[in-house]
Order: sequence, then structure tokens, then C-alpha cells
Amino acid sequence: MKNNKLGYRIVLVLLSLSIFISCKKNTATPEETSTTTTTIPTTGTRTELTRDSMFLYAKELYYWNTSLPTYDVFKPRAFSSNEAELYALTQYSTDPTTGKPYEYVSNSTDPKYSFLDYVSTTGKTAALKADVNGTANDYGFSADYQTVNDFRVKYVYANSPASTQGLTRGCRITSVNGRTNLNITSDGIISFLNNAIFGGNPSVSLTFEDLNGNVKSVVVNSAPYTVNPILYTHVYTVGSKKVGYIVFNSFTNNVTTALNNAFNNFSAEGITELIVDLRYNGGGYVSTATQIVNLAAPAAQTGNTMYTTYYNSYLQNLTTAQRKASVLAHQPLLDNSGKLQPFTTGVNGKYATYADLNYSPTAADNVEKFAKSGSLALSRVYFLVSHSTASASELTINSLKPVMDVKIIGERTYGKPVGFFPIRIDDFEMYIPEFETKNQSGVGGYYSGMAVDKEAYGDFNSAWGDTAETLLYYALTYAEKGSFIDPVKKTASLKTTSATVDAKLSTTQINTVQATLDQHRFKGMVMTPKGSF
Repeated sequence: MKNNKLGYRIVLVLLSLSIFISCKKNTATPEETSTTTTTIPTTGTRTELTRDSMFLYAKELYYWNTSLPTYDVFKPRAFSSNEAELYALTQYSTDPTTGKPYEYVSNSTDPKYSFLDYVSTTGKTAALKADVNGTANDYGFSADYQTVNDFRVKYVYANSPASTQGLTRGCRITSVNGRTNLNITSDGIISFLNNAIFGGNPSVSLTFEDLNGNVKSVVVNSAPYTVNPILYTHVYTVGSKKVGYIVFNSFTNNVTTALNNAFNNFSAEGITELIVDLRYNGGGYVSTATQIVNLAAPAAQTGNTMYTTYYNSYLQNLTTAQRKASVLAHQPLLDNSGKLQPFTTGVNGKYATYADLNYSPTAADNVEKFAKSGSLALSRVYFLVSHSTASASELTINSLKPVMDVKIIGERTYGKPVGFFPIRIDDFEMYIPEFETKNQSGVGGYYSGMAVDKEAYGDFNSAWGDTAETLLYYALTYAEKGSFIDPVKKTASLKTTSATVDAKLSTTQINTVQATLDQHRFKGMVMTPKGSF
């Protein structure tokens, strides 16, 4: 995705250099991990003051802030770039189950969760607008390897440039910008594909074979379109049951009505079990996850805890003096209309800020309650997942697990039980883990991903809804038989020249592709802090 900017109900003001300086003069930080006296300069260049501010915000907000050293030890001004500093900030906190930092990613200098989103940019964070806010200016599709020499379209957004050129899920791409050797073992192929398809180019030339065996050569031009993250819905009759199926690709903020309509249709059809396909869903808005949970949850859970939000111990125990000195006083807390909330008794005496919030896990604003919506009464929910299933997707699954029968099919998920809200610094917004969520049973902490009930790898060589597709097959056979039945070895339905269903990439190759191809996909859990003043 390219040339996009994440828009929020919270529009944070640009911090001036004078504010940066005042932050550094007066900010109270969490308990230091070193007895070294902290000496923070009050003057410097714009770049130096920006580096200082990144450190100071992390020192207060970062979920693992107690792992961070003092300013004198960390030396934020010594880093060559904002990205270098951000990576360094994220590598102090160690996950005791792995012995590595929570944000460690093998063979990468990017943190697992944290990132910077610049006001005007292309590259890593440019996917945010499409994946979260529902508008895009790109090609509108993604692709992946089915086998070492079988490169397939895995999804296409309706009304996108790719859709208008005839691409659909399952199409086999045989040429990209004239290159026909797309074998995964070919030198530089991943870099080539990332630049050609997932970079910032205005167009890409493709030759592909569709599911009917037709070969087409097209030029896909980048263009604006609206993202509908509901890629497919259907109702299956399985024995005496009716089972609903929804493919949901991102927790955007523009899908409330469409979700309600989809679930109302499921209710009208009389479904009793539901399959939610989140295999490519990297997350998005917590509010959208909450909506789906309330549509699927039992009515009897209304009023009970869905999940609780936990911040670091420093934020949970802020004193009045610390609030007044906090850098968070420079981050306005806007109302639902995007306006300042007058709050003359707050820390700055004018309007509400993040420093005025109650970060205690017992505060009502930090305990989400079930509020059943719709009339759907489900006995079981199946979630189809992959390693790309992250954040708000995992929150949805984790919230429903204690209250109903949940089956998870696919690969171990990404592992992101933490979320963030944006912090504006100079010309970018900083996203670092600021909170963790835990479900009704107090379960969270799935940093290595959520385990599945049935391990399987999904197919790319069939249309959405094909009952022979591996993950959907397992869900439907469980609905019918009450157990997971392995499919008889066969060639995939609707195939063209694909390999057999069981001829997959090796686990190592799958992990490599997932870690390196289409890295612009958003993986995150965005929450607007709650507070009315």
C-alpha cells in the first residue's frame, strides 16, 4: 500500500520545539532502572529534541517501560535515525518464555510491534489507511506462493484496480513486469515482488491464468477505492445444520453497517454455527473487534466482562504531581466529534489530555463489557487463522473463548496481545505497545501466537467458499461429524495447472515468505483511549 495516512478520531497536535523543551525540563518518568542521575538537556537541534521526546514518551507509555535504562545510559541523541532509536527502545524487554525481547524478530532490524507513521510517506506504514480506515490508493490485491513455482492471488478487494482487471482469489500469476521466472528459489525474487506489487509504483504489468484456465495480460494502475473488508459470505447446509461463513480481512472503521447486515442475514438463514475466516487479518480497530464479539456472543453474557485493558504500573499509579509534569499533557484527548474537551480542572487547566485519563485496570473505561447485539444464537464458532492473523483478530478469538465453544483451525497466530494509540512527535506518530488485553478468565500473554485445535495450511488455488479448500473443509466436516476428518488426497477443485492439494511449501519456506513478502500489511490493535470530561 502506498501514499496513505492513517486518520483517527483523535487528531493529535504537532508538538513544537518549545513543547519538546518544556517536556524535557519537567517530565516525571517511571522509576529508573539505574541509580545514575538523569540529566536531560533543555536545548538542541530539532532532530536531537525529537530523539529525546521519543525516549521520554516510551519511558512513560511503553508497556515494558521498567526495562528501559536512564536517559544518560540510553543516549537517544546518539542514534542515526528515528527508526534506529525505536528499534533500540524495543529490544530491552525480555520475554521469559523465549529469552528474547518481546519485540524481537529474527533477521530483522524492525520491531515486532512498534513503528513510526510519517505524515507523508511511502513504505512500511503506508498500508495503514487501507487496512484500518477503509480507503486506499493502490492495486487492491495480495499474492503468495502455493508451491515453489506457483504464485497465486490470495485476495482482491472489490472495486479495486485489480478487481476491475479481472483478478480474483486463486488466479495464478505467471509474469510480473515481464519476469516469468517467479520460482521462490530464484535470486532476489522476494525483493523483486515486494517492489513490483507491494511497493509504491504507479502500475504493474501482470500475466495470469484465471480459475477457468483463461490467460490474460493486464496493466494494473494504482487508484483510489474504498476497502470492504468483508470478502465473502455464504451459508452451508451441513446435515441438519446451517453454518455461516464470513471472510473478514481487516478491522476497519467503515464496516459497522455491513457487519450488522451480514450477521442479520445469518440470523434470518437460521445458522447455528459460524466460520469466521481471519487468515489474512492483521487487526485494526478494537471497536470493530468488540462489535463482532457482541454479534457472535451468547446473549446471557451481556453485562459480564469481555476483556480488561492493562497499562504499565507507572501509568496505573500516576500521582497528581506526575500527571501535571507528564509529557502526556501535550496529547489532547478529543471527543467523538474530534473536538477538544474543555476540562479546566485537568492538568493544563484548559482541555482534557492523555495525562487526565485513569489507567487503572479497575476503572470502568478499561473494562469492556459484553453487550449482545443482533439475534444470532450460536452453539459454536470456528476461526480460520494463519501466522498473519494478529492483534484485533486475536482479541476477538480470545474474548469469545471463555464464553462459548471455539475451534481454531490453521497455523499458530502472529502473537500480539498488546495494542497502542498514536503519539504525535514532530512530523510523525509513534506507535509502541501501551496496553495489554486479557479476557474474562484473565487470559492474555499470547506473545508466541495462539495455538490451534487443528493445524493446517490454507490453499490459494481456489475461490472463496470452495468446500474443498483445506481450512474451510476442516470446519465444515467438524460441523457435520464432530471431529476433524483429514481429506482424501486429491487435486484441488477449480484448479488450473496447480499442484495437488498436499504439495505445499516446506514449513521453513512458508515462514520465510510470511516474514518477508508483503511486509506493508498492518498488524496492530488501535484503540482510542476512553474518557469524557
